[in-house]
Amino acid sequence: MRLSLDAKARVDIGCFDRGGKNRVFTETEDHNFQTKTTVTPYGIFLPELDELFLYFTESHVTSDFIVDVLEDFWKSESWRFPSIKTLILNQDNGTDNNSRRTQFMKRIVEFVHQYQLNIRLAYYPPYHSKYNPIERVWGILENSWNGSILDEVETALNFAKNMTWKGKHPVAVKLITQTYETGIKLTNKAMSAIEEQIERLTNSTNEKFPNLGKWFVDICCGST
Repeated sequence: MRLSLDAKARVDIGCFDRGGKNRVFTETEDHNFQTKTTVTPYGIFLPELDELFLYFTESHVTSDFIVDVLEDFWKSESWRFPSIKTLILNQDNGTDNNSRRTQFMKRIVEFVHQYQLNIRLAYYPPYHSKYNPIERVWGILENSWNGSILDEVETALNFAKNMTWKGKHPVAVKLITQTYETGIKLTNKAMSAIEEQIERLTNSTNEKFPNLGKWFVDICCGST
């Protein structure tokens, strides 16, 4: 089963104009434009089913956050897919989820063994993130609250719940309240042990193509 994952840019929360137009007359502050907080939307999109799962955080989108969200999705939805043995994760090659990010790879390997799933990490190269299916969803979310006042986090979540993609509301919209620490990484020795449990795609027979090891990575649940 293919999953498309990505985060949207952080969204300021406060009683001020964010641009756009609204048919309803709305009052906003005309000075002291201080944000109450910011939230980052993160999504898991199932292209074959046109289903969307949205997670919001006031903390950082770290390796641990991304895998925690993936675990939450699989715990709640795996009963629907009893025959699925492999998840293909389409992502941008970001700083917190790329295949050289030690903490991310550690958590993904742990996920594989815990849930007895095979994982294929299939990344989009630089300047090609627009081909990641979930990118189309963010424009719909932006339009849903365009011209409105996001004065509270709950307001942003309510707009997200009411948005539609091809006539469907998101399957789930959740606020993750955990605070995530940045900068966590493994030692070289610990990462070497992780590398032994993964397989990177190589193409040494065709000189026209570079080594694709950082773009395509397989982790099999049968690996020890």
